[in-house]
Amino acid sequence: MNKLSYYIKKYWYAYAFALLCTVISVIMDMVSPQVTKRVIDQVIIGGESGLLPSLLLMILFLGFGRAVFAYLKELTFDFTSSKISSMLRKRLFIHIQKLSISFFDKNNTGELMSRVKDDIDRIWAATGYVGMLIFEVTIHTGIALFFMYRLSPGLAIIPTIVLPVVAGLAILMENKLGKVYEKISEQNAKLNTVAQENLSGVRTVKSFAREKFEINKFLSHNKQYYDLNMKQSKVFIKLYPYFQLITKILPMIVIFFGGRKVISGEITLGTLGAFTEYSLNIVWPMEMLGWLSNDLAAAFASYKRIKKIFAEKPEIVEKENPIVLDKVKGSVEFDKVCFTINDKKILTDISFNLPAGKTIGIMGATGAGKTSIINILQRFYDITDGEIRLDGVNIRELSLKQLRESISIVMQDVFLFSDTISENVKLGNRKRISKEEIIEAARFSQTNEFIDKLDDGYETVIGERGVGMSGGQKQRISIARALAKKAPILVLDDSTSALDMETEHSIQKALLNVKATKIIIAHRISAVRNADEIIILEDGKIIERGTHETLLKEKGYYYKTYLAQYGEYISTTDALTRTGSDNRGF
Repeated sequence: MNKLSYYIKKYWYAYAFALLCTVISVIMDMVSPQVTKRVIDQVIIGGESGLLPSLLLMILFLGFGRAVFAYLKELTFDFTSSKISSMLRKRLFIHIQKLSISFFDKNNTGELMSRVKDDIDRIWAATGYVGMLIFEVTIHTGIALFFMYRLSPGLAIIPTIVLPVVAGLAILMENKLGKVYEKISEQNAKLNTVAQENLSGVRTVKSFAREKFEINKFLSHNKQYYDLNMKQSKVFIKLYPYFQLITKILPMIVIFFGGRKVISGEITLGTLGAFTEYSLNIVWPMEMLGWLSNDLAAAFASYKRIKKIFAEKPEIVEKENPIVLDKVKGSVEFDKVCFTINDKKILTDISFNLPAGKTIGIMGATGAGKTSIINILQRFYDITDGEIRLDGVNIRELSLKQLRESISIVMQDVFLFSDTISENVKLGNRKRISKEEIIEAARFSQTNEFIDKLDDGYETVIGERGVGMSGGQKQRISIARALAKKAPILVLDDSTSALDMETEHSIQKALLNVKATKIIIAHRISAVRNADEIIILEDGKIIERGTHETLLKEKGYYYKTYLAQYGEYISTTDALTRTGSDNRGF
């Protein structure tokens, strides 16, 4: 991660210009009391009325100049901070995208959304208006003190003593608020997660009549978020009145001691007027210290959390100079592959050879390790032992981009983006896939049956995650998406589970004509029976392998599954056959 200082240095010229504008603006503001001094001493007391027009014009000029440079200062700060936050947000999102699946296994969506949005916004504020005000407060205070000492060193001691007290209070407030902000941000992430999960799964919540439970869960997190914000407010309320008290007492003390000096003739009335104006001008920077400490504490807490994400490294990395195949044919070989995650054995000694253009079926009970085979083939995780080869090359030697582009997958858990059907189908290769190819893929997957009935056809916008569509419709769009990609390897992970038998049969028949290496994971015999080889997994091990016919003869797991799925049909057929034979006998 590039440190925040890197971005500030990158735009040093903009900050230098903004700082220059701030200095000029503040100087013009601080010169005004000097004009006020002359108006009192020379015009009102001295009777030099001829000076009044020129002094009034000077006040007007100083006011106009201050407004112009203040505008340029704010514009530059806003533009620069927007640039920095945009770059930081972009790099954070890119970094998150590059992290391995294991990172997302440990971090929830709501928390990551808080980092990308809320935490970057706080840094935006720190490099923008908060930073601008810190510059302005510092310069304003310094120049005001300079003029105060020029007017009356004796009176200037009063604000000089007060300033360190105010600074000490600001530091104390920042330290106390920093700890609270850490907890507030963490609770904000949890609150976002609960809200995001409930809104995404609102149909599940309603179908199980869990509204009351989910509301209570949300209210519980909301209460914790409220309590932390109240704790923050209590810290602020305890300390902030001290800032206000000091800033109200300061001008009174100045007028009291300054008035005595005017009476004794040590300073003029105009000097006291100017000094009082400076003391009032130095009040708002002191008050701002409290607010700035508040915002700065939040920005530092956010920056720490963002740094933690940038410190995360992807577990899956490709070689410095990976192999890029001229053309991927699609042969896949697993050679004594073992896979362990979190000290739990998922796969043990998995071996099979799938030539290009052939089909393998994978069956097994839930949790047997079927989907894990696909995850390690795409290098979402790295295997702990053995070797996986694509066209004879170890996939660890290949470019991750080429490896994953070579595989079209229909996931068991279908995910559709909130976009048109056309854009969802083109997801595999938006630039290459034509309208004709989208229609062809839709025809193969039987998706055209319901798309043609829609008013906007292929340009119909799908709701979030496919809301408004049946499970079968979403699966068919997902199959169309995989087919349109035309990758050399096609993976179907329980891809027809939500389809009716007739549609499933039509799609499976169409898939026989698809020229690709196919890996079919399924629970239904109908999905794998035409495969060149079928392997049966149990507890991460291959317990049976062969063709449909050979596995039926072995009368093992596959045979039992076959009976479970087709037993009633077989019994009915046998009964009809026997009845037919008896009738012929008569």
